[in-house]
Amino acid sequence: MVRIAFLHPDLGIGGAERLVVDAALALKNKGHKVSFITSHHDPEHCFSEIKDGTIPVTVVGDWLPRSIFGKFFALCAYVRMVYAASYMFFLKDRPDVVFCDLVSVCIPVLRLYIPHVIYYCHHPDQLLSPPGSQWKSLYRVPLNYLEEITTGQADKIFVNSKYTGTVFRNTFTRLQVCPEVLYPSINTEFFDKTRVVSLDRALDKKFPDSTIVFLSINRYERKKNLNLAIEALAELKELLPEKEYEKVHLIMAGGYDKRVEENVEHYLELTGLADELQVADKITFLRSPSDSDKLSILSHCNALIYTPPNEHFGIVPLEAMYMEKLVIANNSGGPTESIIDGVSGFLVDLSAKAFAQKMAIVVTDRAIGSRFGKAGKERFVKTFSFAAFANQLEESIQNLMSGKKNN
Repeated sequence: MVRIAFLHPDLGIGGAERLVVDAALALKNKGHKVSFITSHHDPEHCFSEIKDGTIPVTVVGDWLPRSIFGKFFALCAYVRMVYAASYMFFLKDRPDVVFCDLVSVCIPVLRLYIPHVIYYCHHPDQLLSPPGSQWKSLYRVPLNYLEEITTGQADKIFVNSKYTGTVFRNTFTRLQVCPEVLYPSINTEFFDKTRVVSLDRALDKKFPDSTIVFLSINRYERKKNLNLAIEALAELKELLPEKEYEKVHLIMAGGYDKRVEENVEHYLELTGLADELQVADKITFLRSPSDSDKLSILSHCNALIYTPPNEHFGIVPLEAMYMEKLVIANNSGGPTESIIDGVSGFLVDLSAKAFAQKMAIVVTDRAIGSRFGKAGKERFVKTFSFAAFANQLEESIQNLMSGKKNN
């Protein structure tokens, strides 16, 4: 049994959070003692395995500011994570291994008193910062340097896809490190045990049996390109007979945190776009649906629409594949590694027309969803299973504990 602590900045709802929660569950199932240390945790805005106490959570430093006058978010995140890492020095039973992600600047602090540190790189943080003024560029220089140098001090580095591995090597050119790909998985036990309710009950809205449901699941963030799903729905009207189009409905489900200004603004932008394109009556917007409601909706949808460009990996397509759902995604980033075009889903150009053309196929060919869905499930089981994910993590932990070189 190894004591393993997961250090994560904000334990809310998102792909990065889903990954670390699943990693913690995988290692807990292997018999290890796992826990979370985080700078922020809202019991009403988190995954069920955290909410129900399956994995204990300690919140450290939430009183520290998240920004300074609406700026310096990255600097504040660095300070909050260093503070949380410093907290571990005072623990009676310090962890043997710390698994951290998103913010690497805490790694040198952890190395002072933690035997082994694992870093999971979802994507280099410096590439996620939107371009700004010359002053912002100067502000980012030392932060970018710190990110690169501190990332290289981890005992083990994982990336979530071959695509991210290439970006990692092209970005962190000073590091003589070849990160290992650890594909995210999903906690299939939760999927299997969760009771699925009807679509009407999950949405508290009545739908005709003939309804063709397209589903988009992503946080309400502009980089997720959610407007594309709405624009594709409007384009679809031009491709289908009126009777067929009347059957179509789009569900936009996404993580929503009222503390995050972008979530609030983008939700309003999307509802405004739906009104502008005159498709508001064909869209249901959901903000932070529960895990069980999300699973129920996914179970009843006909296809998943996944709109982010150059997504680092994309956990939602995996969830859809496990639930035997056809996926329509942009032909870039992680989905090109998880989806086989023309077999388990469609990889298309980043345009509303391209998405709409594949959506039209789903509407007119009712058998294709079942056929592609079964192929997606087979690919999930072969390549992205939770067992494979857990075994790879366990092997890395044992290698670290036995002193084997990992990088």
